[in-house]
Amino acid sequence: EVFLPEEPRPAAPVDFLQELPSYQSALRRRAAAGGTQERRAAPQGSAGLRAAEARGPEQEGGELAARPAREYPLTIAEKRRLRDCQQADIKYISGWKQWKRTSSKSLKKVLSEVRELFSYLELWRRDIHSIEGKFGTGIQSYFSFLRFLVLLNFIIFILMFSFVTLPSIISEYGIFNSSFAKISPKNIEPHCTVYKPSGNMGLVYFYTYLKDLLSGTGFLEVTSLFYGYYTIDAAWLSILRYNLPLAYLLATFAYLALSLLWIIKRSVEGFKQNLVHDEDQFQSYCNKVFAGWDFCITDPHAARLKHRSLQYELQTDLEEERLKRKIADRTMKEKLRIYSLRIFINIIVIAVLSGCFYSIYRATVFSQENSNVSIGHDVTNLLVQYLPSIVITLANFIAPQIFSFLIRFEDYSPAFEIRLTLMRCVFVRLANIGVLLFSLWSQISYCATDECKACGYNYELYPCWESEVGQEMYKLMIFDFIIILAGTLFVDFPRKLLVTHCSCKPVQWCGLQEFGISDNVLEIIYGQTICWIGTFFSPLLPAIATIKYFFIFYIKKISLIHTCKPAARPIRASSSNFFFLVVLLIGLVLAFIPLGISIAHIPSSKACGPFRSFNTSWAVVPDTVLGFPTGLQQVLHGIASEAFAVPFFMVICLIMFYFIALAGAHKQVVEQLREQLVMVRFDPLFCTPKV
Repeated sequence: EVFLPEEPRPAAPVDFLQELPSYQSALRRRAAAGGTQERRAAPQGSAGLRAAEARGPEQEGGELAARPAREYPLTIAEKRRLRDCQQADIKYISGWKQWKRTSSKSLKKVLSEVRELFSYLELWRRDIHSIEGKFGTGIQSYFSFLRFLVLLNFIIFILMFSFVTLPSIISEYGIFNSSFAKISPKNIEPHCTVYKPSGNMGLVYFYTYLKDLLSGTGFLEVTSLFYGYYTIDAAWLSILRYNLPLAYLLATFAYLALSLLWIIKRSVEGFKQNLVHDEDQFQSYCNKVFAGWDFCITDPHAARLKHRSLQYELQTDLEEERLKRKIADRTMKEKLRIYSLRIFINIIVIAVLSGCFYSIYRATVFSQENSNVSIGHDVTNLLVQYLPSIVITLANFIAPQIFSFLIRFEDYSPAFEIRLTLMRCVFVRLANIGVLLFSLWSQISYCATDECKACGYNYELYPCWESEVGQEMYKLMIFDFIIILAGTLFVDFPRKLLVTHCSCKPVQWCGLQEFGISDNVLEIIYGQTICWIGTFFSPLLPAIATIKYFFIFYIKKISLIHTCKPAARPIRASSSNFFFLVVLLIGLVLAFIPLGISIAHIPSSKACGPFRSFNTSWAVVPDTVLGFPTGLQQVLHGIASEAFAVPFFMVICLIMFYFIALAGAHKQVVEQLREQLVMVRFDPLFCTPKV
């Protein structure tokens, strides 16, 4: 023979996948449930069918819940043969296993029908699908995120109302033969307990009610909306004693923990999708060309917009490649120039932020010092009360415009420009809230006399400082809604009319207002952060937030359809969902800081609220623990001691290192699979074994 026989090419090395810890744990769980490893892989073609037929009745009977034939990747004829084989093997299974298999199938069917029913009851289901069909998944992700916040705030409202507001109302009005015990301040100076809310007495004009409704003062100050209303120490429902101060504090921890867990759960799902799209440039190019089209789009205008967005993404990729080459070819002189320019621009950014923070501080101090002083007309007094909200709104509008202008000179890639600008905007919005609270705390804790120091806070200006903070959060939320509504009515609609009916070149050059997804998301995250912080000081604030976001949904929907156009730089739905939740998580972490300081550090008001007999709000926890049995007290003290905290921290670190190592193993597997895909692209016979 002239030619030597060709050696068979080995099959693709995929055995290393079975060494992954996640794969092994899945096998162990399946084995514990009575399954076999053969259920892991579906039968492929006639070979898989023969394997299914070759299984004896004993092996088939070992499976507690056989997979239905429709789940196998087989032809119709092969699925029918497999179904006949499964039905023929039923006689070899015991009656108990037959009943379990039938019950499992029935339960799956019932759960599937229940899920389908709940999908029809889902809030705004048709509206969001309609938006997705006309404008794509990027804009749809914004409205889905808005729906998530509506549900989150509604559940927080149910939690606070059920455990804080409802017991107070029931006990106060004597429903179900209930009673209550008022808090009697102990070891407190008498002047610290004086609190006279500015409730309206006698004949009151309509605009006074309107001013109180907008500012949270007057008749609203003495309602269950604010902290000062809850002065009950214990509610007696028949023979049961309900500790309202402890319930108030635990409900606060509960809604924060609920928000954290829910956001993390949704973030993990988005992170998985984000990892799938974290490809190299070649794969990114192929995905955009061959799989970049959004088949949910049915509107012709939206289809043209999608064409332009794909073109923009390809241009952005090319621009990033050009910048990478430009960066690689930079000389030392050019590097010094660009780095010096970036340092100078960042100094300007810090100066802008400092100016915003100082303006908010001065506006807050001026508003707090003059809010109870009559300055001319009631409208002027209302403007003085809303001065911090107005300054914060102006800072949130002006600072991003400056950042967008300065970023052009920093010579970053287009994608990094967008991310850096968004992070700066996130910081300025959330930091403004922190500066406002810092300004309030500086006024609350300022004491110049011995009488004030005896109370621990400025009792003359803030006899019930928690209600004052709650009113500031209430005003921020109301003013934020007014700005969103006014922007749609008095900016977007007139601009739409001008563009439609006026042919002037300047008007046509301005065009319609773009529906910027990131800007709109930052608006509602800003409002949600206010809600998280303010719920402790105003327990019914989540109800207002729920109503606010409910109306914002329809306002934004009408604005999108009738007055705006989608942004020319769209965001991918998977990455946008993950980005929204990350920014929301940052807002939640920011909310932890002021709430933690208010609960554990600042002395509680001695004239109002459920914690008036405690030095701080946190003091109710040790006081409650002292009423427990001695053994339980020792257990709780042991958990809170360093002897438990240090080993617990070490165990958490070990678990974290384990998951980091597991993630590294998964990443290595992904890289190996990508290398195999490259080999398949160059040599299709790489994964085809010779027979």
